[in-house]
Amino acid sequence: MTPTTIQLIGTLLFAIAVVHTFMTKYFERLAHRQPGHAGIWHLLGEVEVVFGFWAFVLLAFMAFTGGTDTTISYLEGLNFTEPAFVFVIMVVAASRPVLELCKTLAHAMARYIPFNDSVAFYFICLAAIPLLGSFITEPAAMTVAALMLRDNFYSRGISHRLKYVTLGALFVNISIGGTLTHFAAPPVLMVAARWDWDMWYMLSHFGWKAAIAVLINAGLATWLFRSELSRLDVKPEAGRAGVPPLLIALHVLFLAGIVFFAHHPVVFVGVFLLFLGIAEGYSHYHDRLILREGLLVGFFLAGLVTLGNQQQWWLQDVLAGMDSTALFFGATSLTAITDNAALTYLGSLVEGTDEAFRYSLVAGAVTGGGLTVIANAPNPAAFAILRGNFDDEAINPLGLLVTALPPTMVAVIAFQVL
Repeated sequence: MTPTTIQLIGTLLFAIAVVHTFMTKYFERLAHRQPGHAGIWHLLGEVEVVFGFWAFVLLAFMAFTGGTDTTISYLEGLNFTEPAFVFVIMVVAASRPVLELCKTLAHAMARYIPFNDSVAFYFICLAAIPLLGSFITEPAAMTVAALMLRDNFYSRGISHRLKYVTLGALFVNISIGGTLTHFAAPPVLMVAARWDWDMWYMLSHFGWKAAIAVLINAGLATWLFRSELSRLDVKPEAGRAGVPPLLIALHVLFLAGIVFFAHHPVVFVGVFLLFLGIAEGYSHYHDRLILREGLLVGFFLAGLVTLGNQQQWWLQDVLAGMDSTALFFGATSLTAITDNAALTYLGSLVEGTDEAFRYSLVAGAVTGGGLTVIANAPNPAAFAILRGNFDDEAINPLGLLVTALPPTMVAVIAFQVL
């Protein structure tokens, strides 16, 4: 397939954006060294801004060479439902009523684990919450897990090594933990209807393997840092006004409605606006809504959609030329530099594929979903929530890559051997 000039420019800008994600910490340091230009350096140092920024460069080029009508037509032909959904689900899942319910359930589960409270609670955050993502969606699970880890561990001055190991395990577990169902993980969602995959198919082919890998990854991280974790005092919060059960139930209904209508932005945005009204009316039972963080993540994903659409000319041909084993490892590797949902979508367009091709494509895509910030749609949500607890308020992408490799290998074994 011969690429057009726009596709070549789009691929070049996509490559620049990928490199840019590895340089955000450098820009944050420049902001401290050059306070006179701190604004632009802080902007370039925001991971969530990277793809949106370079998407605007692409749109400016398109407008200059083809006119505004062509550019607007291109944008209107893209599907921005996922960025809008992730923004909405992030804000609702991070609301105090939902978080208090999740914390209560997590502490209740931790009591049945024969370890120190802090150690058991840490394990639940890395194991149970990612698997819950198969039902409340991965972005919601990522938001809940990241907030619980931030409030109970990251804010307690844990070691630099524990921060990165936790992040790597969380990203991988969220990516594979959403495969128990056919509607929660973005890379599965892209192909489930086209290939007639239902919940039973996901459980029998992916879910049980993913659950084993999630438990192993969480268990290994917990065991490695059990001494440091046991020194922390993580207990249910006291002294705060309890959220009324009816208000918690109402927020669960909001969450369920948004998940159920995830493909219909007209509906889930309406539910979200109703949620905002309730949150304002009962503000004394809410903390600050993470609207800024959610909007930044939505901007990141919208930029990824805008630039990612220009990669079809090479990516689809690469996928079509692989056998099932090569495809699994190829998809795992490609996911590190492109969104795994976009990868599976492009793979689903290849004609005449068999069951082995389809399994390998999706299994590889979710396996590599923890390697980088762009690998899986929920990853930027955790970046936005947790980065303030890292040096220079920036997460080193290489540090994430290195610490995500061991849990990724566990996922590889689960999907290839079991």
